[in-house]
This record gives sequence, C-alpha cells and structure tokens, in this order.
Amino acid sequence: MKILIMTDLEGVCGVYRFEQTREYGTPANLEARRLLMGEINAAVRGAFDGGATRVVVWDGHDGSKSFLLEELDERAEVVMGIFSSWDLVLSQGFDGAFLLGYHSKSHTPRGLLCHTQNSLTWDNYWINDRLAGEIYQEAILLGAYDIPVLMVTGDDKAVKEAREFLGDDIVTVQVKIGLAREAAIMYSPKKARAMIYEGAKEAMKKIGKIKPCKPKFPLKVRWQFKDSGIVDRYRGDAKRIDATTLEKVVEKPEDIFYP
Repeated sequence: MKILIMTDLEGVCGVYRFEQTREYGTPANLEARRLLMGEINAAVRGAFDGGATRVVVWDGHDGSKSFLLEELDERAEVVMGIFSSWDLVLSQGFDGAFLLGYHSKSHTPRGLLCHTQNSLTWDNYWINDRLAGEIYQEAILLGAYDIPVLMVTGDDKAVKEAREFLGDDIVTVQVKIGLAREAAIMYSPKKARAMIYEGAKEAMKKIGKIKPCKPKFPLKVRWQFKDSGIVDRYRGDAKRIDATTLEKVVEKPEDIFYP
C-alpha cells in the first residue's frame, strides 16, 4: 500500500504566528520546520506500522522550502521543488493521502493562521459559489488521480473544515485550538506526534473505504484578492467581476488553483 503525505506548515503544533512560516532562516522559522519534521516522522511511522509499503512525503509549503532532510525518517521518499506537471508524482498509484499541518480557509473565525494560498495577497476563494480553502483544493486534485484523503491534521477549525468538505469518515487529528489568527491553545509536540502516529495507523484501515473527492467538472472558481492592483496586472482569460475579483469556469483539476 502506497501513501502520499502532503504537508503544509501553518497547521503544525507549536506554529502560531506568521513569522514562523514566512521569514525563512530565522530562529522562529527553524523551530517551526523542526516541529514539522517531528509530525512528518510520526505520520510516516504510523503509515508503515499500519501496513504501508511505500510512503512519499511532499513539501507543499511556499515553494517547497520547509523540510530539514537530515531529520526525515530514512524509509520515506520526498518530493521537493517546483515543476510543471503534478502527474509525474500523482500518477504513481497511491492508495491514499494524508494532509499534514493544514490550516482553515480565509476569514475562518478564530482560525489559526487561516488563509487560502497566499496569506499576503489572496482574500476569498469559492468553488461553485461555496467558500473553500486549500484542504478542498488538494482533495480535488488528488481525487482526479483516484487518491482519497484519509487523514487531515491541524487546528480545530482545519479539521472541522475537512469533515465538512470530505465527510466524517476521514481521520482527523486536532493538534491545537485556534483562539485568534495568531493565538492558540497547544498540546505538547510530543503529545501531538503521538496522536498523529495513532491517527496514521487508523487512517491505513480506511483504504478502500473512503472514496476520492470527485466533484463534477466543469467548476466555477472565483478568486478575490486583497488589492485591485493584482487584478489590474492580470493577463489571463478569467472574467473580472469587480475591482478585486476574477471568475473562471475550469475543466481540469489543476486549473482550480490559480486564474
């Protein structure tokens, strides 16, 4: 059984301010990345102990800059970098995926570090007139390759969003509680890793029981940005709805991300 672990950074236990996720190489950022590696290794161990034969981990935060490879479980393989065809990885026949360290969508009340795609430039995002975020985006992309999301980890708002979009059968691991956009109640990292390990083992039992996320295409996608200047400079074929908003009907899963 082959598992793909997609990672972000904001949903990791111990991460609670944007300084930790944006300012690379600072002590705060290095701390966040070490905490990420601890959660990744817990998920890798849980997957293998649950019967996985191959685990591939994908560094999905901000252009693939977050892993500390020397700390990665040696049994895992890793995807890093920016490349043009996700098919190169996703077509390798994975039986399921974990979304590790994810956050809730933009403007989620008390959602810790909540945003969609770019916390500095994006505002809101809709799929078929439903406000959505990165969890649903990833699930749709994975679903196009028949890969179901088996587990999602993050704060209480992120795991609630995951269940709302993907159903209650998925495994969710809540590692913190959002109090504000940059404030939280945390578990200890050791406890969070133990929970993720057990969650990963449980998620392995869901293989074959959870269906991939496959909304019917075409989909209407709308992007709202924080600054009208972003849309002023846009040169694509999406329709401009107002000063800060673009809308487009898309036919392919990979086109849901950017207009």
